[in-house]
Amino acid sequence: MSSLHPFVRHFLRTSVRHAIPTSPLTRSALVLTPLALLLAACGAKDAAPGAGGAPGGPPPATVGVVTVANETVALQTELPGRVSAMRVAQVRARVNGVVLKRLFREGSEVKAGQPLYQIDAAPYRAAFESAQASVAKGQANLAQATAQVERYKPLVEANAVSKQEYTTLVTAQKQAEADLATAKAAVQTAQINLDYANVTAPISGRIGQSLVTEGALVSAAEATQLAVIQQTGTVYVNFTQSTTDVLRLRKAIAAKQVRSAGDGSVPVRVVLEDGSELPRQGKLLFTDLTVDATSGQITLRAEVPNPDGLLLPGQYVRVRLSQAEIPAGMLLPQQAVTRTNQGDTVLVVGPDSKPAPRPVKIGNAQGNQWVVLDGLKPGEQVIVDGFQKMMVPGAPVKPVPWTPGGAPGASAAASAPGAAASAPASAPAAAPSAAASK
Repeated sequence: MSSLHPFVRHFLRTSVRHAIPTSPLTRSALVLTPLALLLAACGAKDAAPGAGGAPGGPPPATVGVVTVANETVALQTELPGRVSAMRVAQVRARVNGVVLKRLFREGSEVKAGQPLYQIDAAPYRAAFESAQASVAKGQANLAQATAQVERYKPLVEANAVSKQEYTTLVTAQKQAEADLATAKAAVQTAQINLDYANVTAPISGRIGQSLVTEGALVSAAEATQLAVIQQTGTVYVNFTQSTTDVLRLRKAIAAKQVRSAGDGSVPVRVVLEDGSELPRQGKLLFTDLTVDATSGQITLRAEVPNPDGLLLPGQYVRVRLSQAEIPAGMLLPQQAVTRTNQGDTVLVVGPDSKPAPRPVKIGNAQGNQWVVLDGLKPGEQVIVDGFQKMMVPGAPVKPVPWTPGGAPGASAAASAPGAAASAPASAPAAAPSAAASK
């Protein structure tokens, strides 16, 4: 009790001295009641300045900012496209006949020259053997004609036979040679038809559904389609771009507002139907010089590696490519920009730590960022997060660096435990006083 203020000590002694005599418990209550009221008043007085974190008002709101800087920004364009196989081969019948066997599994990988179908080859084998017999006959005729010419040659020189007779023998020899050549050609034709009865894969790749079954009659005249083989290890992506965009880009390059991307090798990113991006990038092969008269579009083609088989022929995808780049551009997170019918604005932290709106000119989107074309200077701080904390318009703020996925409130929360810890600290200090007075 000796630690109390003298005025408080005098008040307590006077109250106890003039109080109505009661039990010891009542006397203790009379002593502790004024002390508790005094300590409560002191605690309220101590807590009042700390409620706002600083005398005279609340602390400045903590906001996340990014410091803009000039950098080379690629102007990405996203266009719809379709996937097509690098090479496509239609397996067709080249001879007439009945399909006896299918020698592959549908949907499997096949190699060039691998047997796929077996067509009834009996007629073609018979034709081949007949052609071989004709060759043997032609060889025999040629041998006989050659022997007669050789016998008559010395006789015609000795005028033992007429020259007319000798000329007839020479002509017969040449005719036998021609007949032999025709027979050999017939053998080759028969061999080709016999080989065509065994249908093989023209290229390596993945084969699809079989379009015929065993027992089906196929025709060479109609070129019956049997199956399709496609190479999808590397695929083409065909997409179109409007002539308006192409013209605008060429004018910007001519005005030196932007420059052509790279050395002509334009990288291409493919976005799948679920929104995910293919891990491997492709390259732009060519831009067609002819405009489609019906749609006003220009066709472009990209080559994309596809070892995992994620891209299938005919699949719909979206293509991202950078046809040009801004030498000194700026990027801002999309959440930092407020877009309205009146224009696009951002909040810039000034030298006095007060945020002020700033109109900006926005270009294309680069992922989750906007390309800022005009309105900002390098080194300025733009507020990205913490807008809900700025309760008083024009009040100073506390800028902290913003990182994607982070929150500036974390730093404010980190300072909160210190303020919270000051309140419990006062309670233990009051306890000894109460105990001493008791």
